[in-house]
Amino acid sequence: MSITDLLSADDIAAALQECQDPDTFEPQKFFQTSGLSKMSASQVKDVFRFIDNDQSGYLDEEELKFFLQKFESGARELTESETKSLMAAADNDGDGKIGADAKFSWLLFDTT
Repeated sequence: MSITDLLSADDIAAALQECQDPDTFEPQKFFQTSGLSKMSASQVKDVFRFIDNDQSGYLDEEELKFFLQKFESGARELTESETKSLMAAADNDGDGKIGADAKFSWLLFDTT
C-alpha cells in the first residue's frame, strides 16, 4: 500500500511544501492540507498503520521523527521540538507512545 492510495499526491505535496523548513510543522494545518482531516476513522487507522513502521500499534518518537518521510521519501525529518510537540499533543496517557485510538483521531480532526 502507498500513502497515495489513501491521499491525493497533490494534497500531500502541498502539505509538505507548507512545512519544508525546520520548525514549521503544524500538525493540524498539515492534516487539513493533506486531506487527513477529511478522512473517516477507519481511513485514519489505515494511515496510522502506514506510519507505524514496526506495526506495534503505537507510534514512538523515533517513528514520529520520520513522519513527513512516510508521505514522501525525500521530505525532511521532524526536528526534536516538532517531534516532542506532536507526541505531547497526542500521547493521552504519558507513556511516550501514540496509539491508534480516539486521542490520535481527535488530533487529526481537531481544527481549532
